[in-house]
Amino acid sequence: MRTLVVYESMFGNTHRVAERIAAGLAAAGEARAVPVAEATDEALEGIDLLVVGGPTHVHGMTSARSRQAAHDQAVRPGSGLTMDPDAEGPGLRDWFDQRRLPHACAAAAFDTRMHGAPALTGRASKGIAKRLARHGARLVADPESFIVDRDNHLDDGEAERAGAWGASLAEACRSAMTEGRHG
Repeated sequence: MRTLVVYESMFGNTHRVAERIAAGLAAAGEARAVPVAEATDEALEGIDLLVVGGPTHVHGMTSARSRQAAHDQAVRPGSGLTMDPDAEGPGLRDWFDQRRLPHACAAAAFDTRMHGAPALTGRASKGIAKRLARHGARLVADPESFIVDRDNHLDDGEAERAGAWGASLAEACRSAMTEGRHG
C-alpha cells in the first residue's frame, strides 16, 4: 500500500503529527509525509491512501489572513514560537483548489487544535474531510484531532496517539481492500 500524508504546519505541531501518522502507516507499505508544496500531481500518482491535515485557525482551515497572523505571532519578541520550515508554502485551501485527486482513493483527515470542545475550538479536519469527499475521495475514518496546549506545543502523548491512528488507518484500508476483492 502506498500512502501520502499531506500536511500544512505553521509551528511544527501538524508536521510532527504527520510524520508520526506516516510512521504508523509504514508497517502497511510505503508511507511518507510531505508539506503541501511537495504534494504535486506526480506525488499523488499511484497512491492507495491520502491523509491530509492542517492546523485549526479561527474554527476551521487556515486562510491567508490566519496564516499571516500566525507568522506575526511567531516573530513577536518572547513568543517562544518557531515557524515550521515549510510554513511559507501554500495552504491547504489553495492546494485543494489546484489538485485533482486520484479517482476514488481512500482518504482521511486530521488537524491540530487547542484544548476544548470542538464547538468552541473548531476543527480544520471537518473542512478537510469535506473537501476530500468533494474531490471524489472515499473517507475511511472519521476526522481526527490532535491537541496542542496554550503554548502551542503538542500535548503529552499526542505524537504517540498519531502513530497509533496511522496504524489504525492502515488496518481500515487493508479491510476495505479485502472486502472489495471479496464483495
